[in-house]
Amino acid sequence: MFTRYFAYGMILLFVPYLYCCKSPAAEQPEETVEKELKPTLHSEDVKTLISDSGVTKYRITAKVWEVYDKTVSPYWYFPEKIFVEKFDSLYNTEASIESDTAYFFSNEKLWRLVGNVEVHNQKDEKFFTEELFWDQKKQKIYSDKFIHIERPERIIEGYGFISDEAMNDYQIINVSGIFDVEDDQNQNNPYRKEEDEIIEEEIVE
Repeated sequence: MFTRYFAYGMILLFVPYLYCCKSPAAEQPEETVEKELKPTLHSEDVKTLISDSGVTKYRITAKVWEVYDKTVSPYWYFPEKIFVEKFDSLYNTEASIESDTAYFFSNEKLWRLVGNVEVHNQKDEKFFTEELFWDQKKQKIYSDKFIHIERPERIIEGYGFISDEAMNDYQIINVSGIFDVEDDQNQNNPYRKEEDEIIEEEIVE
């Protein structure tokens, strides 16, 4: 009899202990996830200037801008195209970048631009790729994807790319081709193939 009551007593002691030790995160997972998934700010038709240390450095133009600052790594999200201009000390446009989608991780000060990324610099050079990273802390722009560069006199293609923020001092990691602009530029530019295919389809029809 004593053994039975002793067992009941131990159960009564441990049940409250287990309840108290239950993880708070496990009690409210849906609420936590919901906060992380919902933007704390949603703006449309955005055109804003971004300053650093009191100096205007960038101008952002975007159709949609969402801010998620309740996540472990807070970020901005631009789901429907973005255009970013970088200014020099005289407020002249030093370089510009546009893409279909973009993320800006505010703690790391890191941009990730995805889809039809196009960059212009002051030398009238154009850069095309599908993904680009812009590290503002290190003042570097880089990619490990295919890169197509159009200079006034030639076209350069390759894989892997690193540059300064002005896109003036850059290097292709693995060069796959160098072409003169006069040597049938359309055939060497993968970003114009869709247009060429459309023209061929119209001729066949």
